Amino acid sequence: MIDVSFLAPPKRWPVRLLGAFRRRMRASELWLITLSVAVGGAGGLLAVAQGRIAHGLQSLLYRIGEADHLSAVGHIPIGRLAWLPFGGLVLGLFTWLVARRRSTGLVDVVEANALHGGVLGLADSAIVCVQTIISNGFGASVGLEAAYAQAGGAAASFAGQRLRLRRHDMRILVGAGAGAALGAAFGAPLTGAFYAFEIVIGSYTPSAIAPVAAACLTAVLTARGAGGLPYSIEIKTQHAPDAIGYALYSGLGLISALVGVTIMRLVAAAERIVRRVAIPALIRPALGGMLLGGVAMVSPQVLSAGHGALHLDLAVGMPIAILAIVLLLKITASIISLGFGFRGGLFFASLFLGSLLGQIYAGLLDLTPLTEKLAPENAALVGMAALAVSIVGGPLTMSFLVLEATGDFGVAAAALSAALIASTVVRERFGYSFSTWRLHLRGETIRSARDIGWVKSLTAGKMMRPDPQTVAAATRVEAFRQRFPLGSATRVLLLDEDARYAGVLVTADAFQESTDPQAEVASLAIHKDLTLAPDMDVEAVMRTFEDEGADELAVVDAERRVLGLLAEAYVVRRYAGELERRQLEIYGEAKD
Repeated sequence: MIDVSFLAPPKRWPVRLLGAFRRRMRASELWLITLSVAVGGAGGLLAVAQGRIAHGLQSLLYRIGEADHLSAVGHIPIGRLAWLPFGGLVLGLFTWLVARRRSTGLVDVVEANALHGGVLGLADSAIVCVQTIISNGFGASVGLEAAYAQAGGAAASFAGQRLRLRRHDMRILVGAGAGAALGAAFGAPLTGAFYAFEIVIGSYTPSAIAPVAAACLTAVLTARGAGGLPYSIEIKTQHAPDAIGYALYSGLGLISALVGVTIMRLVAAAERIVRRVAIPALIRPALGGMLLGGVAMVSPQVLSAGHGALHLDLAVGMPIAILAIVLLLKITASIISLGFGFRGGLFFASLFLGSLLGQIYAGLLDLTPLTEKLAPENAALVGMAALAVSIVGGPLTMSFLVLEATGDFGVAAAALSAALIASTVVRERFGYSFSTWRLHLRGETIRSARDIGWVKSLTAGKMMRPDPQTVAAATRVEAFRQRFPLGSATRVLLLDEDARYAGVLVTADAFQESTDPQAEVASLAIHKDLTLAPDMDVEAVMRTFEDEGADELAVVDAERRVLGLLAEAYVVRRYAGELERRQLEIYGEAKD
């Protein structure tokens, strides 16, 4: 038969082309790299657009120049500081209108990759970006990095969903999009790439390297071509540190870890206190804006993310006391901003705070009898990396940011050393980055962007045997023996007079010579108060089996009505098989 499919109506050609592209994407890594290049270009343009909108809003409201930064302004008239509560009111109204139309929370890129296989809605992302732009544009002490990553990740997720990518490929693409947008904002492709690996994807895999690198390089080049001004960190390094210098910078890493954990806990405490006071959500940001305005009257350096203030403090050479005051004021401003509902992240704010902490550390060492001194510029760079890692995570991300900003491998190595110490201390003593800590407070169990969505979807309700043998708990042992002879069932679930779960009976126990035939089987029941809920994920189920030493447990609903029976041996086999399949998929050995 002659193939005449090419004569199909033109309106079907896009569908055919899309189908062909999907097949290519699944069959060849080169096509995924090609798609990543397109996603990187989109991420670069989105980063430039958002940065211009936010900075344009600041320029309009606070009368600053196109190349100036709000945090570097020497003085802001009180009248202009009124834009802070007004911006809070605008944000509160926007958030209130969104909440009226939504019953679920917003999903960010880390949560999307960890729980949802990279599926990120455009509506969620648009809301997050608008909230962040309003917050930063009106001067709140938050950065735009969350909006950059959200927009880049959303563009990637949209493309991946349209092409029906596999879960693993989708996660890589979303990480590439988020990292590309962040890399474009800083003009630093390596920083963006490792942000994707460490923060958004949660691991380094051979299959992810080329797509992520291609996206980040494309994004940086696209942003430059579009006239975007990256967040350059122009700090001239001094002499490379020696062995003693590395030891001293290790101490800075430890201090940064403690400060970072303190900041995260204070933000959470502020949010909790604001909720307990029962301030209406509509006006919370406005009240926060009023408090923030009071802090800004002392020092405008607390406003926005702190790009201008970072360079200003280093250029002027502030005394230790002034640096300490600015540090405390900036921490306070960030806590107020986030605690009262402004949207944004602490990525660049943590870099600014780290630079202040590093300069203070170097200045205090100068007051000691130690012969080894630290250059304030080097200490600022190392402090930036260490504190940013403590709050945001990603030791290689922050170390490459220092390297790309300075080109100095010696200082970058010192930054990596301090960052690794900070990361280890935070991981061991706290266990969360800022984004995962806030998800933890919402009840999620995410500690990184590693894919645990399949773990949470593999629940007791999906694994249980739905038709277990049951018998009334008041049944006599003699009657039970007749109904369930040896070999018919290893375990039988007991039900009380209201048909609710009353325990598990091991069949062999009813056939022991010492068992009274006239006794009720309820007297032989085990695990009377130990059950599984149908929504418990596989890790929680295995943990329950291990802690209680049980072999089989009943799955019951909220009213203790029996839904099924689940055996530990089956759970372990199911988990191992699923884990192996995921690992094969990661390394490209799984088949559709």
